[in-house]
Amino acid sequence: MAWHQFTVITSESVAPELADFFSELGAVSVTYMDAEDEPVYEPAIGETKIWRHTQVIALFEFDIDPELIQPLVYKQFEPAGLVGWLHEVVQDQEWERAWMAFYKPMKFGNKLWVCPTDQEQLESGTVCLTLDPGLAFGTGTHPTTALCLEWLADNDLIGKTVIDYGCGSGILAVAAILLGAKIAHAVDIDPQALTATHDNALKNKVQDQILGYLPEHFVPFQCEVVLANILAKPLIDLSLTISSLLMTGGQLVLSGILLEQADAVIDAYQPYIDFKPLVQQEDWIRLEGSKR
Repeated sequence: MAWHQFTVITSESVAPELADFFSELGAVSVTYMDAEDEPVYEPAIGETKIWRHTQVIALFEFDIDPELIQPLVYKQFEPAGLVGWLHEVVQDQEWERAWMAFYKPMKFGNKLWVCPTDQEQLESGTVCLTLDPGLAFGTGTHPTTALCLEWLADNDLIGKTVIDYGCGSGILAVAAILLGAKIAHAVDIDPQALTATHDNALKNKVQDQILGYLPEHFVPFQCEVVLANILAKPLIDLSLTISSLLMTGGQLVLSGILLEQADAVIDAYQPYIDFKPLVQQEDWIRLEGSKR
């Protein structure tokens, strides 16, 4: 099946209205992309980031008349504010399989493999976590996730209870169980993340040891290990909440933090946590420490 795709660059103030208008014209999907390579590290929770110059990309079914789209848009919006028009016919494909061509087995520490389906590694003395690309964040390819997986692979989790706060795909919770943790509690504000976590737990046959919650349904308790791979601002805002989940001597692992944000995060947790030296990968860092 083929689709008509229209791309146009406009300002951050016009982009949302243009996206709505494309939808009114029958677009089956409308997405935003950065038109200037403007970095975005940390939108607020629930915020959809719009760049100063934003590509608006609209996808239409093939049976529309493509000659009508641009004139209709020009009737609604000032043409001078819409540049870089591009119309393409794009072919349907299995996007997940296309992505899989670039997703290969990865090893963390000496004990943990993360592998796509049908590429599982059976190396003696290791465990293999099977994970395929999905809608929820976390496959191990990003430095923030990799830093947490390395910590899990290098530490003794046998018999411990773990809380994965901001679980995304559930990769950290699943890895913890495969590496010997007794049970993992996965918390996320996004129901889709909890669905992904359940699916990945099922794929790895650890579904009976992973419990998922929205924050409002999670009853706080204290445990031996808390993982939070989120972003610096929510980590700071939640410092008391996250720290209170650890028993005395419990281990805290924080990631999703840029190097220049490290001091602010450390300051927020300093009343509760004794930190070890930070660990860096590219521009991102991991903080780890124990509860006083």
